[in-house]
Amino acid sequence: MDFNFPLILMCLVFGGAFIWLLDIFWFSKQRGPDEAESFIIENAKSLTPVLAFVFVIRSFIYEPFQIPSGSMEQTLLVGDFILVNKYTYGIRLPVWRDKIVDINQPERGDVMVFFPPHKDQYYIKRVVGLPGDLVEYKNKILIINGEVQKQTPITGKKRALFRQSIEKLGAVEHNIQINIASQRNDDITVRVPDGHYFMMGDNRDNSQDSRFWGPVSEQRIVGKAVAIWMHKEPGWHFPTFKRAGSFQ
Repeated sequence: MDFNFPLILMCLVFGGAFIWLLDIFWFSKQRGPDEAESFIIENAKSLTPVLAFVFVIRSFIYEPFQIPSGSMEQTLLVGDFILVNKYTYGIRLPVWRDKIVDINQPERGDVMVFFPPHKDQYYIKRVVGLPGDLVEYKNKILIINGEVQKQTPITGKKRALFRQSIEKLGAVEHNIQINIASQRNDDITVRVPDGHYFMMGDNRDNSQDSRFWGPVSEQRIVGKAVAIWMHKEPGWHFPTFKRAGSFQ
């Protein structure tokens, strides 16, 4: 399970607010006129508003996220820091993740952060199948409801053992990467259940996704990835902003 930062942040905010209220209604009345506030009370007063602001931004507006693996190459690279829109698919209660306001539904081609069905860990993949869709993946080709999703090779951009193409997924054009030497057999035909989404990585032969652990339920959506804001190469490298911007 991932480090549950939202829960810890919420506890710090409510804990700080509780100490602050205790000081207003109890401790301040016990202190002498020249007696200083304790270290805990002083820090609760100074840090709680900042933590509360961060908590609200992360919970309801935008949350930062770092790309941990190469499953979304060449769209997103290891070391990319991205922003995840937390409200575009609806407003959810922090920590519990229950939706309280319905706004939009995920669309085919969206890059989405979510919790997969088998573990409480952040994943990021692309939405390829919507509720009710028939998704087929055969010989490295994606087929949605009987329609082949066209792949156009990217000329002048080659990597040994890899084929890079632009895939047209509905109305969205995005980069994909195929390992032409891979013997991985991940052909699949599945009907996406109601309230679920079929997710795949753009680096098709280096992605654990819905081909292996099934569609993702609507309740496990975190938000829509919308932009890269920083990139840092692994190791002792300074972060750069050369990859900053939106993506498809």
